[in-house]
Amino acid sequence: MDDEPDDAPPPQLPGGIFHMTPLGHQRLQAELAATRADRHRVVEIVAWAAGNGDRSENADYKEGKRRLREIDRRLRFLINRIAHAEVVDPAQQTRRDRIFFGATVTYANQRDEQVTVTIVGIDEADMAAGKISIGSPVALALLRARRGDEVSVRTPRGPEFLEVVDITYP
Repeated sequence: MDDEPDDAPPPQLPGGIFHMTPLGHQRLQAELAATRADRHRVVEIVAWAAGNGDRSENADYKEGKRRLREIDRRLRFLINRIAHAEVVDPAQQTRRDRIFFGATVTYANQRDEQVTVTIVGIDEADMAAGKISIGSPVALALLRARRGDEVSVRTPRGPEFLEVVDITYP
């Protein structure tokens, strides 16, 4: 279970800015619409179950109420997240020689492995797809760097040095 209160603002970077790509914003909007539709369906089930008599022994009613609490928690989270987001289109970036939000960066690590990542919002991160959160240690170290720069990332094993090989934007 979550340690944060339901209505806590989303985690933010220093400076209070919470970035999200247009695609990430569309996905959250779609999830919000689907969750609202799901809530309506569950409310109908709970109303039907409530009409079946004794609620203390009514499993459908109890399960429906539990599910409604989960849905309401997710709805509050989505509404809050969307309200605090600043949608940034990386394609509009004018300074393409430096790493900013939305950049796709290829870097070489100390083992001479080249890694390509795209810096996205917190909710959009998916390491399997090569998308890292702007709040991650690697992204924070890479921000504002240029092609050829070497940056240091703090890891549990100590500092690791990364060399920026390429920077692209959509």
